[in-house]
Amino acid sequence: MKTLEVELPDEIAREVDNAVRAGVFESVVEVVRVALREFISRRRFELMERQQMEDIAWALGSKPVK
Repeated sequence: MKTLEVELPDEIAREVDNAVRAGVFESVVEVVRVALREFISRRRFELMERQQMEDIAWALGSKPVK
């Protein structure tokens, strides 16, 4: 497992602390892990969608969509 050190703007740090205090998350570490999982999942979907659009454009003989 890799350890990361992250600096957050004060406003985001407060929101993270508030979420932990409210019991939404067990710890700051959990907040970061969930956020990164969601980010990676969303980016993966966006990348697949873009590749599919490029494939469709290629199949139709047009320029790729950006």
